[in-house]
Amino acid sequence: MQIRPARVEDLAAIRDIYAHHVLHGLASFEEAAPDLAEIRRRYGEIGALGLPWLVAEDAGEVAGYAYCAPYRTRPAYRYTLEDSVYVRDGRQGRGIGRMLLAELIARTSALGYRQMVAVIGDSANAASIRLHARLGFLRVGTLRSAGWKLGRWVDSVLMQRPLGAGDMTPPDALAR
Repeated sequence: MQIRPARVEDLAAIRDIYAHHVLHGLASFEEAAPDLAEIRRRYGEIGALGLPWLVAEDAGEVAGYAYCAPYRTRPAYRYTLEDSVYVRDGRQGRGIGRMLLAELIARTSALGYRQMVAVIGDSANAASIRLHARLGFLRVGTLRSAGWKLGRWVDSVLMQRPLGAGDMTPPDALAR
């Protein structure tokens, strides 16, 4: 298993992984799977910000991906990121998500960011909650019934962890 930066040629596999989660799961609150052009646009937007977008490659196949985006657009949030981690259906439980998220944490810490937030769809998503907890995230809240998907109300679980020095010191200028 290799964790590496995503490339344009990975985007079709990324789209397929994400489409499965959009159409069959509650991790994403999107209801229609984005097409390849939209995935390409999102990839370009994250890249233009200097933020990492990673894939886990196993025997030539993209087994999962992870990236960060700004948590919010207002300037005071500029040191806080929100992570996204998705693993190919049938490949869960093999440590792929853990490797991706650990690398994402390391890379964004090195860039000077100070907080990472996870907004986890579905309070019953034990695997994602456990993954984040194992990598130092604390559960900081639950937005009850924040979304309606697949015929039911769905919670959002909020988890957070510090990056680098976290809130122990004032931030430096971002290294990007």
